[in-house]
Amino acid sequence: MQLKKLSLINFKNYSNASLEFCGKFNCFVGNNGQGKTNLLDAIHYLAFCKSFFNPIDSQNILFDSPFFVVQGEFEKDGHIENIYCGLKRNEKKQFKKNQKDYSRLADHIGFIPLVMVSPSDGDLITEGSDIRRKFIDNVISQYDKQYLEKLIQYNKVLAQRNALLKSFFEGRFFDADSLEIWDMQLVPLGEELHKKRKKFIVDFSPHFQKYYSHISDNKEPIMLEYESQLNEGRPFEEILKESLPKDRSALYTTCGIHKDDLAFTINGYPVKKMASQGQQKTFLLALKLAKFAFLKKVKKIQPILLLDDILDKLDESRVSRLMEIVGSDDFGQIFITDTHPERILNILAGINVLHKSFQIEKGMVL
Repeated sequence: MQLKKLSLINFKNYSNASLEFCGKFNCFVGNNGQGKTNLLDAIHYLAFCKSFFNPIDSQNILFDSPFFVVQGEFEKDGHIENIYCGLKRNEKKQFKKNQKDYSRLADHIGFIPLVMVSPSDGDLITEGSDIRRKFIDNVISQYDKQYLEKLIQYNKVLAQRNALLKSFFEGRFFDADSLEIWDMQLVPLGEELHKKRKKFIVDFSPHFQKYYSHISDNKEPIMLEYESQLNEGRPFEEILKESLPKDRSALYTTCGIHKDDLAFTINGYPVKKMASQGQQKTFLLALKLAKFAFLKKVKKIQPILLLDDILDKLDESRVSRLMEIVGSDDFGQIFITDTHPERILNILAGINVLHKSFQIEKGMVL
């Protein structure tokens, strides 16, 4: 999978830009705030139909412009695929593959496998469980269409169940039959999603262990543990009934796979509390490289890798090991941002790989 060309009109701080890329390292260099990361985000849009950074599409339109367009020409399995994303203010987003509209944006997810490494990855360790669930969902959704379908359905049913619980409180009544209608839909969806998440962690963990060891040169035991109320083996229906008094008090559904989490441990202790800054950075990098390797294995195609502002965040030894890994034939096309042109070009010259550099200044490619 390669992105051959990228075109932008009125996207973020770009009024008009066209770029052609090489098949390995593509470097966006320039000072902070010039638009390097916006180019990565445009590529992310073409893979996931949305921004990595800002979920409000209209805020990604250039100031005072009526619309934005992001277009990419990809080469996949020897075929050229043209992807188009366009948005007019106060209108529905338009997404096309080879000039044909998608009826649902979800149908596009997974067509362009992609992994983003960003400074915000630290949230996986420091923030709430929803961030870690999104990590799991993002990986599985790129190779399992049924998973994404069932996840969307689960969230819709969950929202209806929560709305009903709130209406019971506001109307000062309770209707067990109405609640059971939603429970009967929620249970099979939740159990199927739980099964797929559990299997994913089992299959994913060896890739993670491999990359952590490679980057760190350390042998401390690390672990990913999938935490779920459904892990005990009890029927989800039984758990729902047992939690009903608590649900009625909280006015929302307090149990289910929407409460799942992913525990990160090192030497048996939580990474958040016990790992050094260096260990945490290694942990996060290993997660993302494992995501790449896992997607490559299950989809039998090399994902695109986006590396945003990582050279300023890592020490020299970790940068060296990372570039050695991603510069190998195991990895395909890579897009990387850096504030120091000489630094990234010297690193790439040292590992002798194909690369192309783009100087970015005030939303223009020089």
